Amino acid sequence: MGRSPIAPPQGGEKASLRVGVEAHWLMFHLAGLLALFAAAHSLAAEPAPFLVTRNLTYADRNGTRLLLDAYVPKADGPLPAVLVVHGGAWVMGDKDQLAAYAKGLAEQGFAAFAINYRLAPKSKHPAQIEDCREAIRWMRTTGAKHKVDPDRIGAVGYSAGGHLVSLLAVTGRDAQADPGKVGTRIRAAVAGGAPVDFREVPRDAGLFTYWLGDTRAKAPGLYVDASPSAHLTPDDAPVFFYHGTKDWLVPEAPARAMSQALMKHGVASAFHTVKDADHIGAALSAEALLEGIIFFKRHLRPRPPGGATSPKAP
Repeated sequence: MGRSPIAPPQGGEKASLRVGVEAHWLMFHLAGLLALFAAAHSLAAEPAPFLVTRNLTYADRNGTRLLLDAYVPKADGPLPAVLVVHGGAWVMGDKDQLAAYAKGLAEQGFAAFAINYRLAPKSKHPAQIEDCREAIRWMRTTGAKHKVDPDRIGAVGYSAGGHLVSLLAVTGRDAQADPGKVGTRIRAAVAGGAPVDFREVPRDAGLFTYWLGDTRAKAPGLYVDASPSAHLTPDDAPVFFYHGTKDWLVPEAPARAMSQALMKHGVASAFHTVKDADHIGAALSAEALLEGIIFFKRHLRPRPPGGATSPKAP
């Protein structure tokens, strides 16, 4: 298997591949914007205008500010809201990477919040998912200033970001069980190109030590903890997965299996294949993004008065 965003280059290779990585993400930004534009405009003849507020602090980690950009429609709130989580193998990337996703969501009436989070190898798991949970807490407690309905929060991500939002979907806690006493549950997730199961990584392989800190032989619990598919219960949030059929970097089988397992637990899920697309090609699929937006529209609807409180409600 060739180099992938899930296996970053080591040592001297980092400098030699820097230009290629930057070009890779530039292509993602430009083509992704076009894909989101097509997806959003197929849902509405006149996309909603929105305001962008950059570099809001959602958490402070030992003096390091964690920042997000808010994309908020010019409409009366409260609004459904979506956390936007970038990819990059947990070791690279920033909140600008999926700006196109955030803009497309804002055009469709969602308040969207694209975040930075701590990166490996300096910050290892669970730092990344803890930062995502902290962003959910911020949206729930501070988001009223940005028209957020705290009961209608979802999350979208691609690649490592897809992993993080699928982990959010299956490990959310109510306020009573949340260490922050706020609650980290979300109502729905859209996960593209997501690695979701690390329990079968060869025991002595060093592939993920930069992020998980050790091999599976020495730290098996970390590999279970980091695997979204290891945490499934009937009260999980619905997850929409999309994946390229020619993605040689992140195999689709584990995500497909997780989708099927969620449904066996009674949780709404769907798996959308992007024919002939590789890892980046699937991220740029207007059809997949359109289906993801429709999934959010379905699962982030207002709850009916006196209706069920389960985040799995169809």
